[in-house]
Amino acid sequence: MRFSSTDSYVATPDLTVAVNAAVTLQRPLLVKGEPGTGKTELARQVAASLGLPLIEWHVKSTTRAAQGLYEYDAVSRLRDSQLGDARVHDVRNYIRKGKLWQAFEAEGRVVLLIDEIDKADIEFPNDLLQELDRMEFHVYETGETVRARHRPVVIITSNNEKELPDAFLRRCFFHYIHFPDPDTMRAIVAVHFPGIKESLLTAALTQFYEIREMPGLKKKPSTSEVLDWLKLLLAEDLSPEDLRADPRSALPKLHGALLKNEQDVQLFERLAFMARRQGR
Repeated sequence: MRFSSTDSYVATPDLTVAVNAAVTLQRPLLVKGEPGTGKTELARQVAASLGLPLIEWHVKSTTRAAQGLYEYDAVSRLRDSQLGDARVHDVRNYIRKGKLWQAFEAEGRVVLLIDEIDKADIEFPNDLLQELDRMEFHVYETGETVRARHRPVVIITSNNEKELPDAFLRRCFFHYIHFPDPDTMRAIVAVHFPGIKESLLTAALTQFYEIREMPGLKKKPSTSEVLDWLKLLLAEDLSPEDLRADPRSALPKLHGALLKNEQDVQLFERLAFMARRQGR
């Protein structure tokens, strides 16, 4: 099985090599990069490219590693015992299988996405070391050991909000998704908007990269945001000339798709104010 770009996802050569290396080594692929660079979508496209089912585990700040294995619902069992329900005699009725358990017991190989692992507690990655390494875990309530029938392709994403433990990193194949250069961005846009006019695309991407390079910008717009912006430009049927910023504010057209906080909006407005003063 070899991963490559799909009809709806442009994978750079280094990303393709990273995915295929992780599959060959049977190691989790740890993917980092700016938010909006397609880390989560990568797992979906890997599954589509390899023809495998996808199991998604989206991590939150309250997520515990044990939830990925299973959860024992003791409260429901207690309630059923008080009601005289015969189900209480089999503890398996109160065990909820987590995403890792689902991936381990699947009839064939699957792609398992552990999304935004850095959102959880710092101990979260360490608590999964053995399970991801040995591909098995023990269920204390039943005394059974769950082993993976087929080793899943594990893709783990991180927005770099916190450092991950060295012991965890040693078990992963690492890849950082760099922000696309203009040529790669053109290829990405062509996938989503195949009919876009070259003149509009050139003007839009020129302005977009100028915004990203603006000194003092708090949040640089991402790939997903430029795609949203282009969608709006096409919906409004704007021309390259229409993209010229308002000289009174220096803000780009439909800037709400690109600038996501008031500090960055104010930055452009201050630049416009300074330019007007210098022009007097």
